[in-house]
This record gives sequence, C-alpha cells and structure tokens, in this order.
Amino acid sequence: MSRTLLLILPIFAVLLSACSTVEERKPYDGPLIWPQPPDQPRFAYETMLRSPADIVIVPEEAKLREVLTGKAAVSDKPVMDKPSAIVARNGKIYVADTGTNTIVVFDVPRQRVFRFGTREPGNLAKPAGLAMDSQMNILVADSKLRKVMVYDSLGLLVSIIGSPDDLERPTGVAVSRDGERIYVVDRSYNDSDKHRVVVYDKMGKKLQVIGTRGSGDGQFNVPLQAAVAPDGTLYVLDSGNFRVQAFDRDGKFLRKFGNVGKEFGNFGRARGIAVDDDGLVYVTDASFNNFQIFNPDGQLLLAIGQSSLESNPGRYGMLNGIAVDETKRVYVVDQLFNKVEVIRRLTDSEGQKMLEESKNKPDENKKSPDEK
Repeated sequence: MSRTLLLILPIFAVLLSACSTVEERKPYDGPLIWPQPPDQPRFAYETMLRSPADIVIVPEEAKLREVLTGKAAVSDKPVMDKPSAIVARNGKIYVADTGTNTIVVFDVPRQRVFRFGTREPGNLAKPAGLAMDSQMNILVADSKLRKVMVYDSLGLLVSIIGSPDDLERPTGVAVSRDGERIYVVDRSYNDSDKHRVVVYDKMGKKLQVIGTRGSGDGQFNVPLQAAVAPDGTLYVLDSGNFRVQAFDRDGKFLRKFGNVGKEFGNFGRARGIAVDDDGLVYVTDASFNNFQIFNPDGQLLLAIGQSSLESNPGRYGMLNGIAVDETKRVYVVDQLFNKVEVIRRLTDSEGQKMLEESKNKPDENKKSPDEK
C-alpha cells in the first residue's frame, strides 16, 4: 500500500469511530467534499455527465448565436435512458444503457458523444456488465444474448466470448490486468443453482467455473458484478448474500466482507463494484444510495453520497454501476436520475488546502463585540 494511503488510514479511522452515532456538525458551505472538515477532505465532486453539453466547449461565437437564435449550440438532452454498468479510461467513459440497449460513450478528449451496439453483427439485446482490457477493448456482458461481446474503443465488434451453452444470465464481466483471464458473472435465475463465475482465457476458451449457489465460502446467491485488483485478486459482488468475496487468480477463495444491515460497512442492495490502482474496493448500494470504499481486507474507509428525491451533487435516487480510472476519478451511475457523477480523489496537498480554507472561514455563529 502506498505512503499516501498509509497517511489516509488514520483519518479514516477517526471517521469510522463516529459511524455508530450521528455526529452533529455545523453545515459546511464550501465545495462538496468528503469527509467534511474538521476531517481532511479526500474526495471532491467535480461534474455530472448526462448530455453532449456536459463535455463540449462552446466557442464564443456559438454562444452569441445561442443568444440571438434561442437555439442551443450543443444538445443538453439526456442521452441515457436507464444507465447501469460503467468503465472509464483516458477520458473515455463507456456506459451500458439498458433503456436503449446500447453503449453510450462520452469521449471527453474529442468532445463528442456516440453510442454503439446497434449494428449487425454487434447488436446488443440487454447490456448488463462492462469491463475494459489493457488494449481499450470493451467487454459487454449481455444477459439476453447470454454471451460477452468484445468491441474496440470505437465500438467495432472484435470477438464473442461464451455462449448460451455456458451462460444462463450473465450480468457482470471483469478482466485481469494482463488480459489473460476473463471472469463472467452468471447471475442466472432464482430457481437455478448456477449462480457462479465462469472463467475464460483471452481467446474465449472456457477454463473453469467458480462457485455454485449457496451461502458458504466460495458460493454465491445472486452475484451481480466483479472487478480485478492490480495484484490479480478477483472481487465478486455477492449481492444476495450481502457481501463481497475475494478469490485468487485461480479461483481459490481468499476472504469475504460485508453483511446485511443499516450501518456503515453493511449492504442493502449492493449493485456495482470497482477496484482502483491502489487496490481499494468501491461498492455502490441502491438502498443507501451511497458508495462505500474499503481497503483490500474489507475495512471500511469512507462512505460517499445519500438518498434524495432531487438530482443534486452527491444525492442519488438509485445507484448502480461504478468505475475508477487511472487518474483516480470515480464515476458513479444513478439510474433514476439518468446521470453519471464524477468525483475526484484529492491529493494530500489539495485536501490540506481545503481544510485550512475551512478553518479560515468566518464563524457566522460567533457574535461581534458590538452584538454582545
């Protein structure tokens, strides 16, 4: 674990010590950050993605044309109807949209939005899970086609992995950092015992099956998604058992964390999972409408977000997928509000600066000498 993370943990430990009780603090009116002062901030809200207008820079002459004609230079119409899984790297954000059965792409460097999965032979029927390999190929687990479709970064079909003979209802897919192992999460059906992870090599050859239905170590009940850590550890979101299970590269059970409940560190309706380059595990929950961050051993470090009936930053209606890119930005999908929020991980110096600025803010509750 990096030196930065070692410095983070003591502060997170202070935060966790207050998790069992509600700590009353004066509202903080600065940037939307987590945790709030007096703890040092570690994450900050950055932006929201819903339409081309969220990533396109409008030239000044186009802005004038907007004013004169009343017509927007760039569409602000939402492009997603029911977003679910997500992956991101190099400024490209791929979102599985089950409302249109396509993959929506926010290409930030090129300032454009496009979609794929609409043309033969790469048609999608119900994209449920996403992964990205080191070559920027996009792997899509389609629960209706019962296979994994592999596309290049532009959306051209490259290959197909798995088949209805192997998979009953795939909802998640993950790939090892070296690209040699592809893990397909088969959620199957409620009356089936085939709740499992099917493993393929990069050529699509079936290698093994991990788990069966149950609640024991290495067994699953409604597994939904998976993610692979830099060290090769496979984390599977075992939603029906309200936990995350970890396996080594060969499918051997290593450990588990989480259980059902309403406290921090518990799960209600866990929906998405991601692992960053430091090995931290991120899990979204549609009951709490937050995402929780754990260290590799399952110790809770921080929870971000809360339920709301309005689409405000850090406020969610139905969280689903989550991804973390190489810049340590977190991309979290809200299915109810059809949005992707981007939350940036702060450096130590940025967090310390925000903390100092909060200390220097005038205390509005403190009376001046003339008011005494």
